[in-house]
Amino acid sequence: MLMPVRGIRGATTITFDRQEEVLAATGELLEQMQRANSFVPEEIAAVLFTVTGDIHSAFPARAARNMGWDLVPLMCFKEIETEGALPLCIRILILWNTDLNQNLI
Repeated sequence: MLMPVRGIRGATTITFDRQEEVLAATGELLEQMQRANSFVPEEIAAVLFTVTGDIHSAFPARAARNMGWDLVPLMCFKEIETEGALPLCIRILILWNTDLNQNLI
């Protein structure tokens, strides 16, 4: 029996493009997402990270590696640059293997 994959998304911003800020903000958001949804890294299919064009100092995926998510596939991407977009923004999409219905996540 195949298990459905569900998406969990979140976003955060930083004040300045500094490696410490990128990693701290990303780590905090990942912890909040994990706590709110009660998953373990072994249930994660993959995590996609995006950053706005004004973030260059660090890959946000390093925060997940720092949390011990060593076997989780991680990818970082640059956001589409759109007029009026939120600056210094990091977005995360976790693809989670779970039997929970989408409306419960």
